[in-house]
Amino acid sequence: MIRESLLNAERIGKKIDSLKEKGVPDNDREMQNLYMEKARALRPCINLTAEDKVFLARKIDRPHIDDFIKALFTDFFEQKGDHLYDDDPAIYGGIARFHGIPVSVLGHRKGHTAEENVAYNFGMAKPEGYRKALRIMDQAEKFGRPIITFIDTPGAFPGIDAEEHGQGEAIARNMARMSGYHVPVISIVTGEGSSGGALAIGVCNRLLMLEYAVYSVLSPEGFASILWKDSSRHGEACDIMKLTADDIKKAGVADEVIPEPLGGGQENPKRLYGSMDMAIEKTLSELMSMTGDELLRDRRNKFRGL
Repeated sequence: MIRESLLNAERIGKKIDSLKEKGVPDNDREMQNLYMEKARALRPCINLTAEDKVFLARKIDRPHIDDFIKALFTDFFEQKGDHLYDDDPAIYGGIARFHGIPVSVLGHRKGHTAEENVAYNFGMAKPEGYRKALRIMDQAEKFGRPIITFIDTPGAFPGIDAEEHGQGEAIARNMARMSGYHVPVISIVTGEGSSGGALAIGVCNRLLMLEYAVYSVLSPEGFASILWKDSSRHGEACDIMKLTADDIKKAGVADEVIPEPLGGGQENPKRLYGSMDMAIEKTLSELMSMTGDELLRDRRNKFRGL
């Protein structure tokens, strides 16, 4: 596992941040030595196992949808509530501009601290969240705005209250409605993309994945528990499930893998945002040249092919 390498890199990164706060320039000899030391610490991250990539996909300091919206979009206006029951903070979204183009953007929300994770239910949305997402997407369809979704969830929330409020129906309705949109739909798996919780905002024309993201029918722990009755074999499950971005692209499910900095997006968020910006711009430009009927056929053909 790469935990030790990342911990060493994090320790060195804190030293670098401390020197920056004191006004020490990047070309200072001590800073240069620390940068080299951090690069050496991250060297084991070149050849990662599937289990390593699952670990990276779940890392708490990995950029999340709040960070992506701030870095990639302008004029963001959040929309809350499902207009039926409540607002679910596990889904975050609204209207924004991407390179001046009006878009609707939404996705699963996680936190960078334990408190934020609890507040956002670890990115596990309830029916209210998926109905909020549907409201935002239906509005995009009405006004002809492209839809960009960010997927990062271990799955839909499995609690009793979620089932009582129609979890399965909410997910199914989203998937059905998304399959019929006449606007471009781009989905990006940025961390975990598991089960129906991911598919509920992932019926798209183009599926992009960050290099260390994973996409699967369920978690490796759940897979091992079902198949072998032993969740401790989750590392073995990671290999069997073929859930990494490279595996998913090879299978024809993902259309593009967006490269990440060595050690994960959290090591150099600005570089990651640059790569994401180029990938989204290229994909959006391609899709916006298609008519509504062409987009509809393209999306349906994609999923029938899968």
